Amino acid sequence: MHIGIIGAGHVGSTLARSFVTAGHDVAVANSRAPETLHDLETTLGRHAHAMTAQEAAAYGDMVVLAVPFGHYRELPAAELAGKTIIDAENYLPERDGHIAALDDDWTTSSELVQEFLPGARVVKAFNAMRWDHLRDYGHEAGSLERYGIPISGDDAAAKREVCDIIEQMGYEPVNAGSLAQGGRKHQPGSDVYAADLTADDLRARIGVVPG
Repeated sequence: MHIGIIGAGHVGSTLARSFVTAGHDVAVANSRAPETLHDLETTLGRHAHAMTAQEAAAYGDMVVLAVPFGHYRELPAAELAGKTIIDAENYLPERDGHIAALDDDWTTSSELVQEFLPGARVVKAFNAMRWDHLRDYGHEAGSLERYGIPISGDDAAAKREVCDIIEQMGYEPVNAGSLAQGGRKHQPGSDVYAADLTADDLRARIGVVPG
């Protein structure tokens, strides 16, 4: 699969490495220029390509958003239309500035991303674990205990795609529900955020969600 990653910080770079290891081709973009990602591109090898955000969005069959949430309106909406989008962003008011709708819990950050990208299928994932733990804590299938990755989204087919990727990385996907209900369960300040839970413990905390 071709996977675009917009954002080349700790989370974006960690996911790029994991995806390449799983056999995927990735395109990585940052807010500067592809040339500034030369070292990462070289480290990851021939299955990684440094591109602009627009190019990475067009390249990916699936695209990861790993930029600071406050910049979500700068995303290339036209190139992301029709695609499965993994939203790994978190709303942090001290960094992003205050957004009343989020501060008052009228909506969730991923719902705002979905509103901005109406032609895409947004799935929130990879936002609740520290980047270095995300890099190190995966286990092969068949392990007695695997860490859980909570996901939420409104499109069942897109969620299945993301579940497949999570399993390839050595984690167990745990369905938290819709963007509205599930997103609140694993955003900053929630009971499972940065808690590093096994899949069974994660399910116990967020509740079993069918589908």
